[in-house]
This record gives sequence, C-alpha cells and structure tokens, in this order.
Amino acid sequence: MTETSKNVAELEIEDIDGVGPTTARKMREAGISSVMELATAVAEELATDLGGSKETATNFIMAAQKLLRESGILDHEFTTADMELEKRKSLLRCSTGARALDHLLLGGIETQAITEFYGEFGSGKSQICHTLCVTAQQPPSEGGLGGGVILIDTEGTFRPERVDQIARARGLDAGEVLKHIAICKAYNSSHLELIVKSMGKYVDEFNAKMIIIDSIISLHRAEFAGRGTLADRQQRLNSLMHKLVRLAEIYNVAVIVTNQVQSTPDTFFGDPTKPAGGNVIGHASTYRIYLRKAGNDRVAKMIDSPYHPYSDARFTVNEKGIDDTDEAPKKKSKDTE
Repeated sequence: MTETSKNVAELEIEDIDGVGPTTARKMREAGISSVMELATAVAEELATDLGGSKETATNFIMAAQKLLRESGILDHEFTTADMELEKRKSLLRCSTGARALDHLLLGGIETQAITEFYGEFGSGKSQICHTLCVTAQQPPSEGGLGGGVILIDTEGTFRPERVDQIARARGLDAGEVLKHIAICKAYNSSHLELIVKSMGKYVDEFNAKMIIIDSIISLHRAEFAGRGTLADRQQRLNSLMHKLVRLAEIYNVAVIVTNQVQSTPDTFFGDPTKPAGGNVIGHASTYRIYLRKAGNDRVAKMIDSPYHPYSDARFTVNEKGIDDTDEAPKKKSKDTE
C-alpha cells in the first residue's frame, strides 16, 4: 500500500470541518462513506439527502476537497503550467489493442478523462469495450493500467465468453482476467444514476483503473420519450456525466462511455448521423471518437479533443478483439534493420 492510499484509508468523514456525528450518519445512510466520495458528490443531491440547503452541501464538498489537498491526495487548486505538463507526462495510457487506434489517441486511452465512442450498431463500440476489459489489466509496462475494470452494461451486450476468447488469443490467463472484471447490469436510468453516485466505493473495492459504461444514453433515451421530457432527461444526463468527470480526476481512472447515434434528415452533404444526448454528453466528454463500418474493417475518427489531431485510423475486429488491419505498419525486426 502506498503512502497516499494509507492517507486515504485513514481519513474519516468526521475529520471534515463542520461535519458532526449526526451529519456523518446521514451521509453514510445516503451512501457516502468516505471523504473521497463526499469530494465527488453533487451539491443538489447531497442537500436532498441531508435535508439541508445547497449552500451547506457545497461547503461540505469543498471542505472534503480541501482536506484531500492538505493530505497530499489532491493537487492544489492553483498550479503552474509547467507543473501541469509534468503531471500529464505521468498519466497512464491504456492500449486499445490496435496500434493504429493507439496512435490516433497519442498512446492510448488516458486516465483522468472521459473517452466517448459513438457510432451505429455494429461499428465496434462493444468490441472496443470487451478488448479494453483485457488490455486494462496488463501492467503499465505492457500498455495496460495494472488494475481491475468495472463495466456497467445497459444494453445486455456484455459477453464473458468474448472476453475469454480475447484473453486467450492474446496469450493471457483468461480465468484471471475474468475474475478482475466487475459487471453491473443497469435496468433503468435511476439505477444507473445510483450506481455512478456510489462508484467511489466500487473503485476501491475492485481496485479498478477503468470504468466502462456501454451505453451511456440508452436507458435515458428509452424512458424519456417526447419533447416534454427532454429538459429533465438532459439535466439528469448532465449530472451523471459531471459525476463521471470528477470520478476520473479524483480517482485517477480511465472512463469509457459508448453512445448511440441519431439521424439528421436535413443534412444534404456528409454523414447524416450525429451522437445522441446533445451537447450535454459532448461537452463533458474529454475525447469524442466516431466509429463507422468500412467493409470488413472499422474506421475511428477523432471528432473532439483538446489536443489530438483531427485524423482517423482503420482497425479490424477478430478473435483478439480490436486489432490492426493487414495494411497496418509492422514493427521492424532487428534482422531487417
């Protein structure tokens, strides 16, 4: 156990300024059992759980974050750009399984960020999720994150036998890989929101380094039909996405979400499909990647990123999950150098 994790384990909710025994009990009854979980809480939800004002809830959340900073677990509120650059150099990146797709992502899926994959049925979204369940468990020296994976399945698309096949094809112990994937099937939007709200304790319990939600929109899209419910749906999605943003940053995990597409009939030129969920999902996602079918292969296109080039990459799907196409450049061997 590292010194940082010792500090986290030693901190109690009662250590936070202004939190007494009664407030601490209410927080635990609401599913907030650690300082880290309080630091990632949503003020409106916390106010409802405690039966108090939003201002009081906000103060508790800020006090929790302050305690984490004083303990050296979180960075200070203000840092210099050169320190941020050094910090980003130490971020972990997880291989997708295909060198071409890793190159598009400048090294792979990042921790402390939300990566969104969207596309039509059969474009490879769930295949990427299955592959990441395997690659994320490999040590960082081999392109992984060295930890477990939490996968929330909202569409019933997860298949453990597919993970078994991918692990075996990559020369790994399939039994061990399957043991370190925690699966949760969300049956409605409220269930999904509750799972994400309590995600902090699951990250600790399963030593997770990656959280996958396949898909983020399907339950809300099915339950909130019609224009009259759109505002409520978007507000709940907004809260859900920002909770994931805080989880990614504070717990230093990679968050993957898949998204569906919808057609825009008034588009006369170019691709008429666009991601569902509107700007709420688009703005919260750090990286947004569009997947489409291209014959027997798939094409990934970087649509939105703070610093990635807006290019695309071709990959295929086979027994190894996500893999390079035959046209992908191969590493030079010592004999050919």
